[in-house]
Amino acid sequence: MSKDVAYNEYAKEAIEILSKGAFLTTEVNGAVNTMTIAWGSIGFMWGKPIFTAMVRPSRFTYDCLEQSGEFTVSIPFKDMSKALGICGSQSGRDGNKLLAANLTTTPGKKISTPVITDCGLHYECKVVYKQKMVPELLNTDLQEKWYAAGNYHTLFFGEILATYIDE
Repeated sequence: MSKDVAYNEYAKEAIEILSKGAFLTTEVNGAVNTMTIAWGSIGFMWGKPIFTAMVRPSRFTYDCLEQSGEFTVSIPFKDMSKALGICGSQSGRDGNKLLAANLTTTPGKKISTPVITDCGLHYECKVVYKQKMVPELLNTDLQEKWYAAGNYHTLFFGEILATYIDE
């Protein structure tokens, strides 16, 4: 059972928890994949609520996002550190991370991509814009700290179509 909430109603809590880890989930041709994210933002652009997620092209999830054009973000309101660790250290190319992390999914309300069951707060998003990072435009300090080996992110701007919490 879930309760619909405004996209920004739990934004403060979501941002605090996000820095410790959340689940970004995709689905392509019935195959569900999730990865751990710790960066992202919740905002308002183009007259729409937007969740911005950063995914590196080297990640399996990147290809899934490219194909599906949608994603969900599940913010854990309870300790899910073991599952986050598994989903952040294994690749969906090599196996089923949901099974390995003992996670189940619940169908999305407005999109075909599911959310992580009994996680806490959920965002269902449709990609409305994406932007590859331009290295020469990035601050040198950030470039040295986060991208010394290259492998820059692509930013996926997802219109938030539904936001709800588990009850």
